[in-house]
Amino acid sequence: MATLHLKAKPNARQNALELAADGALTVRLHAPAQDGKANDCLLRFLATVLGVPRSRLTLVSGHAAPFKKVDVPDLTDAELRAALLAHPK
Repeated sequence: MATLHLKAKPNARQNALELAADGALTVRLHAPAQDGKANDCLLRFLATVLGVPRSRLTLVSGHAAPFKKVDVPDLTDAELRAALLAHPK
């Protein structure tokens, strides 16, 4: 099981990943940060990027904070990193 630590930024123009040189991941989301819309958008976007069903992703912490932790049980850490690096920017 892989765990993804990231920073979410809602209200962006479009969904996008930003992977910094130090490995920090920022996900820009088009959804607003209200009523769980940004969290739902985040999990749907990550499912698409990682090629796993949305139902397999679990938001473990950060429900109301910008820093989030997401469990991805179907991927190893190496597979997770490869999928993130392969995603077009």
